[in-house]
Amino acid sequence: MKRSIPLKLFLITFGLFLATTDAGQPIEVHALAMFKEAIFDDPLLVLSSWNVLDSDPCNWVGVSCSGNQVTKLNISGSSIKGFIARELFQLSALQELILHGNKLIGSIPKEIGSLKNLKILDLGMNQISGPIPHEIGNLVNIVKINLQSNGLTGQLPSELGNLKYLQELRLDRNKLRGSVPGGNSSSIVSNTQGMFASNVTRLGFCRSNSLKVADFSYNFLIGSIPKCLGYLPRTSFQGNCLPIKDIKQRTSEQCGSPPQAQTRNTGEMKRHPTTYESNQQTSTSKPVWLLALEVSTGVTVGLLFLVAIFTTIHRCKNKPSIIIPWKKSRSDRDHMAMYTDPNVLKDVMRYNRHELEVACEDFSNIIGSSSDSLVYKGTMKGGPEIAVISLCIKEEHWTGYLELYYQKEVADLARLNHENTGKLLGYCIESTPFTRMLVFEYASNGTLYEHLHYEEGCQLSWTRRMKIVIGIAKGLKYLHTEIEPPFTISELNSSAVYLTEDFSPKLVDFESWKSILTRSENNSRCISNEGAICVLPSSLEGRQLDIQGNIYAFGVLLLEIISGRPPLCKDKGCLVDWAKDYLERPEEMASVVDPALKHFRDEDLKVICEVVSICIHLRPRDQVSMQDLCAILESKIDTSVSSELKASSLAWAELALSS
Repeated sequence: MKRSIPLKLFLITFGLFLATTDAGQPIEVHALAMFKEAIFDDPLLVLSSWNVLDSDPCNWVGVSCSGNQVTKLNISGSSIKGFIARELFQLSALQELILHGNKLIGSIPKEIGSLKNLKILDLGMNQISGPIPHEIGNLVNIVKINLQSNGLTGQLPSELGNLKYLQELRLDRNKLRGSVPGGNSSSIVSNTQGMFASNVTRLGFCRSNSLKVADFSYNFLIGSIPKCLGYLPRTSFQGNCLPIKDIKQRTSEQCGSPPQAQTRNTGEMKRHPTTYESNQQTSTSKPVWLLALEVSTGVTVGLLFLVAIFTTIHRCKNKPSIIIPWKKSRSDRDHMAMYTDPNVLKDVMRYNRHELEVACEDFSNIIGSSSDSLVYKGTMKGGPEIAVISLCIKEEHWTGYLELYYQKEVADLARLNHENTGKLLGYCIESTPFTRMLVFEYASNGTLYEHLHYEEGCQLSWTRRMKIVIGIAKGLKYLHTEIEPPFTISELNSSAVYLTEDFSPKLVDFESWKSILTRSENNSRCISNEGAICVLPSSLEGRQLDIQGNIYAFGVLLLEIISGRPPLCKDKGCLVDWAKDYLERPEEMASVVDPALKHFRDEDLKVICEVVSICIHLRPRDQVSMQDLCAILESKIDTSVSSELKASSLAWAELALSS
C-alpha cells in the first residue's frame, strides 16, 4: 500500500498535466487563443481575425512567422484592454513581443523567462502593475526591454545584469523603489566561493558591457548611481529620490523617510536573536516524552494533510468541465494569486452580503435593472441611504481575469471625489452565494430621467435645468481633466445622472459592469432603464468608453434636458436627428424647448445650442475638451436669482419651487 502511494501520485500528476494540454490544437494556436481570451476590450477589432479553428496563425493580424513558428507578435497602439496571459510565453520561438501603447493591466507573468529566443520586449505605455519578475534575467538573447510608463512596483531585479546582450533598457515613469543594482569590481574581496558569488549578484548592471541606453527616471529609486553607469545622461536618473542636487528629484514628502524605517528594522533585528536564543534554551530543556509527543503529532498532521490533498484531487477530477478557473488545480490557484493584487482594495470599505441584505429589505427594493445588473435602494443601520448595484453573472462564468478586472473597476471608482460625481462607499465580495456588488451613496431625488419623463418636468424650472447642466459639465471636467488617469462614464445619459435633495447632479457609472461582461464586444449603444436605445452614428462607434464619446453623449443629454424628450422615441425617432434642423436655424430653437416650461431665457438657449453643435459634430481631430465646454457654459449662462426674476412675471412661483 505504501509503495502504491508514490505511483498514484505520479499518475494523478501526469493525468492533470495531460488534462491541461489540448492535443488537438497546435501549441502556438493555443497560446495565442489564451492571449485573446484574456483581452476584455478590443475597440479597433484588431484580434477579430484570430480564429482558433485556423491551425495556421501566421495570417492573423500582428502575427509574423518563420517557417511554421511564430517569431513576432506586434499588437501596439490598439487600445486593447486586458491581461497578459501566461500561456503566451509558450511561444518558444518568439523573438519580438511588442504590446506598446495599449491598456493592459495585471502583472508580468513569471513565465516570461521561458522565452529564450526573445530579442525585443516592449510592454511600454500600458497599465501593468506589480514587480518585475526575477525570471526576466533568463532572457539570455534579449537586446531591448521597454517597460516605461506603467505602474510597476518593487525593486529592480539584479538579474537584469545577467543579460549580456542587452543594449536598451527603459524603466522610466513607474513606481519602482530601492537602489539601482550595481557596484565596483574592486569591492569583491573574499576568501570563500559563497561570498564571491554573493558579491557578483550585487554587481547588477555592472556585469553588463553592452548596455548603451537606459532610463530610470521618475521612479522612487534611492541610494547612489553606480559608477559603471556614469556614462548615461544625468536625465536618466531624474525624478527619483537620489541624493543628487544637479538633477531634478522628488520632494521629501513624495519619497517618505526610508532611513528611519531602516533604523527601526535594524533595531528589531538586533533584539530578535536574544528572543530566539531564549526560546532555543527553553526548547533544549524539554523532557523526552514531550518531544516524542510533538514528533508523533507532527507525523499525524502530515498524514492527514496528504489525505486531504488526495481527496481534493479526486473531487476536482470528478467535477464538470465548467468551473471557476482558479479552482481547477494547484497551478491555476497559483496563477490566480499572481493576478490578484492584495493592496488594490486596501483603502476601500468591504461590506458583507448579510448587512446589505438587511439594508435593502431582503433585496426587494429594486430601483433599477438591466440584463447585466440590478440596483437596490437601502438604508444602513445608523448610516446613510445607499444604492447597491449587484452584478448579474453566474459563478461558473467568472474567471481569475474577471476577478482582478472587477477589483480594478472598484479601485477606479473609489478614487473619484467631486461634488458632482457619485461617491462609492464600498464593495461586497462573497462566494456563497456568489456575490459581486458595489455600494454607492444614494441620491434621494432619483434620476434625471425620471424627472424629465415621469414627472412631466414640473419640478425642473429653466434655472434649475441650467444648474443641472453646469453641474454635469463640472463633473465631466473633473473626470476628464482633473484626475490621472482620466475617467469616462460608460453610458452617459439621463439615467446616469442622480439628483440630490437640492437637485444637485451626481454622475454615477453603474454601467461599468458591461465592460466586464461584454469583454471584447464593441458596445456603442446608450440604454436607459426603460429600454430606450439610441444608436450612435457609425462614425462614433466605439467611443462610448472614451472622452470623445462622453462629449458626444453630453450634447445629446443637453438636448434631452431642454426639450424633455427621450433620446429615442418610437414615434418621433432619434432626438439628435429631430433637433438638427432647429440647430441649423437658431431663430427657431424655441420650438425645441420643453412645453412644460413656463418661460426660458433666449440667451441661455443660444449658448446651449452652441455647445450641443460642438458636441454632436465633434471630429477625432478636434481638440475640444470638457474644460472648454464647461468654461463656455459657466461664463455665458446666468443661474442667479436675479436672472430668473427678469425672465418672466411668473418667475416668482418657480423661484419658490426652486428654493
